[in-house]
This record gives sequence, structure tokens and C-alpha cells, in this order.
Amino acid sequence: MSSDLQKLGGISALIEAALYVTGFGLFLTVLDPSGYEGHVQKVAFLVDNQVPLYIGNLLIYVVFGVVLVFLALALHARLKDGSPTMMQTATAFGLIWAGLVIASGMIANIGNSTVVGLFSENQDQAVLLWLAISTVQEALGGGNEIVGGLWVLLLSWVALRSDKLPKVLNYLGVLVGLAGILTVVPAFELLMDVFGLGQIVWFAWLGIVMLRETPGAT
Repeated sequence: MSSDLQKLGGISALIEAALYVTGFGLFLTVLDPSGYEGHVQKVAFLVDNQVPLYIGNLLIYVVFGVVLVFLALALHARLKDGSPTMMQTATAFGLIWAGLVIASGMIANIGNSTVVGLFSENQDQAVLLWLAISTVQEALGGGNEIVGGLWVLLLSWVALRSDKLPKVLNYLGVLVGLAGILTVVPAFELLMDVFGLGQIVWFAWLGIVMLRETPGAT
């Protein structure tokens, strides 16, 4: 297992935690749509906040997904000996999640730019386009966290069996992963916040462990 890869993985995990915090901060402050009611008003909010929305989507979707690739590969290298088949499955879900998140952010930014350009010409068409884009974006990376939840759950399970990460961290990962998987059920929509907040702690803790411990240490 490469020490450099583990360090890269640790840095990546800390970046992911920071991006989550940034996302929560942006959408609770600068990008809070309170006061904009109805579809037309929501598109007007998009028009009024095009630049911060672009930056927000770029950070919490595109950059997040790119960094996730490095983390998934570093964790694969660290945990694969304990359960090769299970870890291959976990890493596959991690890479799929990264691709979905990147695609979600790119669709949002390109689509929103088109909506903004259309809004001054035809508000009704702009609203319809925005609804279509929002639906696709939510389906890919925002509406539920089943793929990310599967990744966290599976690799946490492998780590529990191999003893390559702290047990309490792994138990947290199992809980966070289950919360992500359950977001696929509409009645459990509130678990989106549980998954997000849990991921902040999990990513930060994971990053510290990977940077502090030498390869092979438990």
C-alpha cells in the first residue's frame, strides 16, 4: 500500500468534509431561497444568484466528485486485502457515486445558464426547462443518497472485518451508510440531512486517521 496514496486519500477526505460544510453554509445563507415562492419566483432567484449558484454547484458537486475518486482508490488500496470481492464492490459504488455527482453538477450549471438566458424572453418556457433540469439533477445526485450510502456502508463493513480503521469510525460509517440508503424512501427524506451531517464527521475523522497512521497500522 503506497504511503503517498494514503496521504492523498487523507487530504481528499478532509477536502470532502470541508466541501460539505461549505455546501451547508452556502445554502443556509447566500443561497437560501426563502421569500421566493412559486416556480416563477424560484427561477427569478436563480437569475438573481447565478454566479454564487454556479460556484456552489461547482464545489459541492463537480469538485466533490473529482476528489471522491482519489479517496475511493486510496481506501480500496488500504482495505482490499481484508475482503477483495466486497471491497471491489464498494469501490465500484464509490466511483459510480463520483460520476453521478459530477454529472449532476455539470447538468445543473449548464442547464441553469440556459434557463437564465431564456427567462427574459419567455418565463413559462424557462420555468418548464428549469423543472426538467432540476428533476434530472435530483435524480442523479441530489434527490437521494443510495449510491453514496452503499459505498460508505460496504467499505465500513470491510474495515470492521479487517481492523484497518478505528472500530468506532466504522460503526459511524455503517450508520451513515444506512441513513443514505434509506433516503430512497420518500418518507425518510429527513435522513438526507442526517447523511450529510454524518458524512462531515465521517470524512473529517477518516482524513485524520489516514494522515496520521502509517500504511498497515490499525
